[in-house]
Amino acid sequence: MIDALITSYQLKDEVRTGWRLRGIADPESVADHSWGTAYLVLLYAEESGVERSRALEIALVHDLAEAITGDIPTRVAGIDDARRKEAKAAREREAMAAVLAGYAPASAARVHELWQEYEENRSDEARFVRDMNLVDMCIQACAYERDCRYDHTVANPEFPEYRRLDEFFATAEARIQTSFGRSLFDRVADRYAKIREEGACE
Repeated sequence: MIDALITSYQLKDEVRTGWRLRGIADPESVADHSWGTAYLVLLYAEESGVERSRALEIALVHDLAEAITGDIPTRVAGIDDARRKEAKAAREREAMAAVLAGYAPASAARVHELWQEYEENRSDEARFVRDMNLVDMCIQACAYERDCRYDHTVANPEFPEYRRLDEFFATAEARIQTSFGRSLFDRVADRYAKIREEGACE
């Protein structure tokens, strides 16, 4: 099982692709993002009315397949592309099977059950974690904007229709599912707008 764990730990070195495409200096890894998602779950699960322990477990494994597939970003243009979504899902199913093949059977079954619950969006906990996954991205965008971690004056062909980090908020907003997630997203989006208005990076 140690070799399987070593493979899983590749998540620590897998850079989040959306930030890299946007030119963020020293962007977070997928494992960093998973920690952020889990931390939001810890803070807000009770307020949201979901079972904290279950949601935390889901948050910890929700991106595990990316240890093999790499991070495949969701872009505004592809949100409703069913073929693209199914192709991504198929790659991640194969990756999870490969990762978990080296785990002890009971551990593999537990991790796969949690991951599948998230993928199938089939519980209140999974939907809450999905929302915290998106809110985490937006909080990270606030941090990158506040800290001037990219050159916003340089045109970026990867983001022709969006200024600054606005596409990250657009992709998140379209996928928020819960009322609590919407409320928290709105608060983070308001803070991002204020950071932009403050103009620290102008």
